[in-house]
Amino acid sequence: MTVGKITKTSVDSMSKGPRDTFLWDTECKGFGVKVTPEGRRIYVLQYRMGGRSTPTRRYKIGQHGSGWTPELARREANRLLILVAQGIDPAEEKRRRHYVASELTFNAVADRFEEKGLEGLREKTREFFKSTLRIYLRPKLGKRPLPAIQGSEIFSVLDGLSTHSPALRRNVFAVARRMMRWAKGRGIIDRNPLEGFEVPAAAPSRDRVLSDHELKLVWTASEELGAIFCGLVRLLLLLTGQRRDEVAGLEWQELDRARAEWILPSARAKNGKEHLIPLSQQVIAELDALAGSASWPRKGFVLTTDGGKSRVSGFSRCKRKLDEQVRDLVEDDAAPVTAWRFHDLRRSVATGLQRLRVSSEWIEAVQNRRKAGVAGTYQRYEYADEKREALHIWGRHVAAIVHDAREPRPVELADAS
Repeated sequence: MTVGKITKTSVDSMSKGPRDTFLWDTECKGFGVKVTPEGRRIYVLQYRMGGRSTPTRRYKIGQHGSGWTPELARREANRLLILVAQGIDPAEEKRRRHYVASELTFNAVADRFEEKGLEGLREKTREFFKSTLRIYLRPKLGKRPLPAIQGSEIFSVLDGLSTHSPALRRNVFAVARRMMRWAKGRGIIDRNPLEGFEVPAAAPSRDRVLSDHELKLVWTASEELGAIFCGLVRLLLLLTGQRRDEVAGLEWQELDRARAEWILPSARAKNGKEHLIPLSQQVIAELDALAGSASWPRKGFVLTTDGGKSRVSGFSRCKRKLDEQVRDLVEDDAAPVTAWRFHDLRRSVATGLQRLRVSSEWIEAVQNRRKAGVAGTYQRYEYADEKREALHIWGRHVAAIVHDAREPRPVELADAS
């Protein structure tokens, strides 16, 4: 065994042989340099994790000339010997660091979370989680080891969204918290870094309701959008009060003209519950116009620009054009129509039905709102007849305001409250 002080001169003077040859340092026990048969000079540390009865282990520090000098390698050897004295195996620690750096990065764990942590959720919800991770979290945290991420780092990402809506910040926080909770439950991290952090403030509740005059303007302006977007606005948002994405994804096979019904499948419903939407005469007339006759197709999307292969999209562009048309219809001396969103039409339908003295339970049934608590668990009545009556009342009301007929008197219903 060759022993001597490891210096640049002594390392450079070592010659290669048919087998590995070693020079062991006289100042740092276990510190040495190995010369391979190919002539590579590698700094190593030899140590035992226990007494003399335990086997020796050898740890590669680094190759001479690739950033490592005798002084740096000796310093690293001394650091490693401190770990050994503390009962920490440097080789195991190196493997752990490599595992964390390669298998436990935010991106790597997010991949596993998307594959295993979203099981049982609806496809739309899974896509929401994936897109939120892809757009807002992966670009900032993707390469960071997940166990090293602090809650303050995640809030730094949220602070970068300060120009966006409060709802977006709250949603990004919810996605990050769920992923961290999932990772903790599988032992990937010891604690959820978002525990104890305050949830970002919720977006203020919207209360925009369009008046009958505004609804008429929207109805009239929709004529300039083309048949498909006109159908989106009139046929469903104004006449049925359903959710925009559920409407946009409507397929002909969900409709039954003879029974005047639309069955929204549970897979497409926001609350995961199959929903019956009775079709008023006004809705059927709009569907007939889209189909080109009273004989409706059996498959394909209703609102489509490519022959039924894909659902309609481009809602923002549609809304901008609709707003322009509405502004053109407003008389010069009339008050302008204040800002509104497509979802406000759904609220306007619900409010309009209330004004027409329709029971709130019927309205909730029409809009497929899940009941909370015990009521949601045990009350299973679907209000099919009541929904049909409510939507026929609303259809006649829309027809009246669109054609300037005298607004009908509120209909007194037996079970209305």
